[in-house]
Amino acid sequence: METSIPRVVAVLGRGVLTPGSPLVPADDLGFTRGDGCFDALRVVRDAEGVRVDHATRHLERFARSAAAMGLPPIDVAAWTGLVHEAAEAWEGEGEAVCKVIWTRGGEFVASDPVGVALVAPVPGSCVPLRVAALTTGRRADAFRDAPWLLGGVKTISYATNAAAKREAARRGADDAVFVSSDGYLLEGPTSALVVARHGLLDTTPTAHTGILPSVTLAVIAEHAAAAGREVRERLMKPEELGLATGVWLVSAIRGVCPVVELDGRPLPFNPRITRTLARWAGFAPAEG
Repeated sequence: METSIPRVVAVLGRGVLTPGSPLVPADDLGFTRGDGCFDALRVVRDAEGVRVDHATRHLERFARSAAAMGLPPIDVAAWTGLVHEAAEAWEGEGEAVCKVIWTRGGEFVASDPVGVALVAPVPGSCVPLRVAALTTGRRADAFRDAPWLLGGVKTISYATNAAAKREAARRGADDAVFVSSDGYLLEGPTSALVVARHGLLDTTPTAHTGILPSVTLAVIAEHAAAAGREVRERLMKPEELGLATGVWLVSAIRGVCPVVELDGRPLPFNPRITRTLARWAGFAPAEG
């Protein structure tokens, strides 16, 4: 839906900016080298007002990313205020994404890190996905003894993820799922993998794979536990998906997206489980 303020930019210590305001120095290391971290939060405006889903969880993960990169510490309380200020300033209806970004600051001229909250509208629906499997060129345990690879850290160096999305589109797919060089499924470029089989929900381990722990998946796991269901972490191979009850890519912005095809091969689609996972994740139930 078109609004008078389709996008809101707010800066830590400055608040919501007017259009055309200067944002970052030209030598900011986040801008020139991708040396910074980010996170993404779902914003919803409806008849009850505006809300930001799971803000504390996302901002705590944001703080962990900053700590892992040796960036100045994240003040979660200050960022919470900035996120809500930006969300309230957004005049749209429906759903939006709030991206929070924290950079290292100037490279040649000393300057403080820049903290930005950007709110912009996104489509609210999650259609069934045709997915392409793309290799990472790394073993599933490549991050075990290499913390400098920043596994599990949400850096703003997302060129590889964007390239994977473009390659998936080139292959006629809607999205991608990464596969390790030793043949194990990992995650999507911007999403976590969930597989239902034999009454269980499985996802990929995060410990040594370099996968970012998913806030949406954690919320699903809590609801699953309350319903007597377990979400297990285990390594899976692509050929297992044909025997699954259902396969999904889940994220804080798109929600619970069923995967109905992998590399041209159809996968089972289960509307009932899809609706349940969507409800657990806090999204509107998917169409059956």
